[in-house]
Amino acid sequence: MTAPLTGLRVFDLTRILAGPTGTQVLGDLGADVIKVERPGAGDDTRKWGPPYLKGPDGEDTTESAYYLAANRNKRSITLDLNQAEGQALARRLIAECDVVVENFKVGDLARRGLGYDQLKEELPRLVYCSITGFGQTGPYAPRAGYDMLAQAMGGIMSITGDSDGEPAKVGVGVADVMTGMYAVVAILAALRHRDASGEGQYIDMSLLDTQVSWLINAGMNYLIGGPEHVQGRMGTSHPNIVPYEALPASDGYYILAVGNDAQFRKFCDFAGLPELPGDPRFATNDARVRNRQELIPTLREATAGKPRAHWLEGLAPLGVPASPLNAIDEVFEDPQVVHRGMVIEMPHGQAQGGRLPLIASPMRLSRTPVDYRYPPPTLGQHTEEVLRELLGMEDPEIAGLRAGRVI
Repeated sequence: MTAPLTGLRVFDLTRILAGPTGTQVLGDLGADVIKVERPGAGDDTRKWGPPYLKGPDGEDTTESAYYLAANRNKRSITLDLNQAEGQALARRLIAECDVVVENFKVGDLARRGLGYDQLKEELPRLVYCSITGFGQTGPYAPRAGYDMLAQAMGGIMSITGDSDGEPAKVGVGVADVMTGMYAVVAILAALRHRDASGEGQYIDMSLLDTQVSWLINAGMNYLIGGPEHVQGRMGTSHPNIVPYEALPASDGYYILAVGNDAQFRKFCDFAGLPELPGDPRFATNDARVRNRQELIPTLREATAGKPRAHWLEGLAPLGVPASPLNAIDEVFEDPQVVHRGMVIEMPHGQAQGGRLPLIASPMRLSRTPVDYRYPPPTLGQHTEEVLRELLGMEDPEIAGLRAGRVI
């Protein structure tokens, strides 16, 4: 079986999280991803630790967990794009690729002769994707962009956290990750167009645009309902569904996610509150949303008297959605997560025991499954291999590039 993007080559000029997340997905699907890094430094996230991968001697290596999270299925080359010789070499390599993905500041690559407008005539089939904080146009375009800035400006921090607490960011770089995912969709669409028409194109991806796009119901509540429906911080509560939040048990918290009136009736019967569904204030979801302040304290009082197992084991057979509230270590011990194989191991020369644990791809394709070929590469691990394979370079030319610190 062959991965669906086998034969596609990506010139990956991204670092940190948004771009690397997207190019890792392309690599998982079979694309040959050439990760371009600065000589002697590499992707910034290589230094974002601890924790770092432990080597055979039990000591930290230079491979951070953060870097390892988003750089599987790539080959790393080092290339100094500040040198004219490095820029010329990059153009030669791009000519052998189908896709360029980059996250330099607006105009930076154009100043190096590597912008889309400088490549498109020579390479009309090239798909070129730029990822920036604010896009290529607009008053903020020149600014550097980071995940938390996008989360703050894009509204998600204003609706995340306890109602009486401070604004909170999502616990991972979700604006980065979602931008990477949208970039993958756009790249695949552009490749479909290229295959049909022969034309490449330019893709302009923005962290802020992406963050605004996935406000989803919170954004639409305001656009449809007006200022009175500007959502604030609600903890684990849902603005449009009640009850849909964390509830106390005698030994901690669990999640109750009632999605319709029938589920609410079943929950109330199980909880010993059969009178609630007959109360006009709580009979429908619309009514429960409007009267949540009266309903939720009653539910919390009822659920706090029994342990989580009572609720989780009792509600599941009734078809009432409920779940544990897992810490990160509990996630990877959850039977469903274990069954689905969401942790894989790959060989890695610097890891203790020679094996590196990684979070698996969630994509399950029946005919063309994800292909785990390369563990996250060490800095410049594949430089010579790629130069020989793509450009037919011989040892003397490679040695000259090393001597000039181009690679």
